[in-house]
Amino acid sequence: MALKKTKFFQLSLESYVSIVLGFLCTVIILLLGFISWQAAFTPIWQGVLLLTLVCYSVWLINRVKRTVSASFARACLQLDAISQEDYNQIAKAPFKKGVVFEFHQQLKQLSAQLLAQKSHYDQQAFLVYQLIAELDTPVLVFNAKHQLSYGNDAFSQLYQQPWQLLRHASAARLELSHSAHKWQFSNEQQRKKWQIKHSEFIDDGELHHLLVFINVEPVLRQSQLAAWQQLIRVLGHEIRNSLTPVSSMAETLAKRASNEREKMALDVISERCHHLQSFVERYASVSKPLQVNKQTLSVTELLSAIGEMFPQLKVALDSRCHSIYADRALFEQVLINIFKNAVEADATTLMLTVIKQGSINKITLEDNGQGFANLDNLFVPLYTTKPGGNGIGLSLCRNIVEQHGGSITLANQQTTKGVIVTLTLPLTD
Repeated sequence: MALKKTKFFQLSLESYVSIVLGFLCTVIILLLGFISWQAAFTPIWQGVLLLTLVCYSVWLINRVKRTVSASFARACLQLDAISQEDYNQIAKAPFKKGVVFEFHQQLKQLSAQLLAQKSHYDQQAFLVYQLIAELDTPVLVFNAKHQLSYGNDAFSQLYQQPWQLLRHASAARLELSHSAHKWQFSNEQQRKKWQIKHSEFIDDGELHHLLVFINVEPVLRQSQLAAWQQLIRVLGHEIRNSLTPVSSMAETLAKRASNEREKMALDVISERCHHLQSFVERYASVSKPLQVNKQTLSVTELLSAIGEMFPQLKVALDSRCHSIYADRALFEQVLINIFKNAVEADATTLMLTVIKQGSINKITLEDNGQGFANLDNLFVPLYTTKPGGNGIGLSLCRNIVEQHGGSITLANQQTTKGVIVTLTLPLTD
């Protein structure tokens, strides 16, 4: 019996309703047929009554079946809409009371609840993406296929083009590689500069990868700079304390010298003391805070003034932006150091390009000199590969540019000899 009951309830609801109503109608027809036979109705009237009852029973069964099916069909349409995240489609209940009405009311409440949750989620997602867009740190989002689906403005600046142009770009095209959930740049130089944090999240039922680029170079540079500052501070203090009395005694003895030879020797000692003191002061200026007085400067006038100091260089200007915002004296010092390095590298031509990119001015200087033999330690104080060099110039340049809120990078040209120096400066404070 249990097996038969299980098979019976495996029928559809429509079949179940049809069987039950059919059984009831059959019982009623048989009962009325028996009554009409007992009442001695004529065969014709019995046939008419039986036919009427059969037709009415069939109509009643179909009517009930359609009503029940329609109730669930409407509910199915609403559930299908919910599965498609369409919570505004509400099925109207065919009854105003009862179990079916309560069922439709619960569906309506479920749709309203899911709609509120989706709105809350969309608002949170919008705020998160707005926050990411405002970050100075490059952030990108990969889909499950490791194709770019989003990037913020800092990411666009890193790749020097709007992220929308790179949409659906692969990780390999962006020079990124990963293994065991660890992401990094394929380029060795970029790998030293950027640390990549990775996390995963689900959006619209699809796995996404969130990559946050952290520039570790300033932290390393700050530690390095602090060490150099401490070293220079200690050495400078000791050297000045030693040189001051030596210089003073040499000048005093030079005034009392009995012959010209002794006077010349003491003058040399005094001169070298002053030179060494000046040398220490110059090194101290590499890392100390500067008084930056920014103003709008004409690129043409600035280049003309610097170019006159280096007549051996043929300087050309390609400026799509006619002014920059910087401290004149300090920025002139930056250009003088760059021009001087070009001349010392046997350059004969130098091209200066100024363009506006978003909120910054990008200044590029390209020469045709010998280039750099080693790019790793260019900004390290005291490091130099030039005979007679002191390792101050580029360190001072970086200090000046960074205190303007900008950046400086150097690279050898790929196709020809020479160096490319790239400076960025904010358009405003």
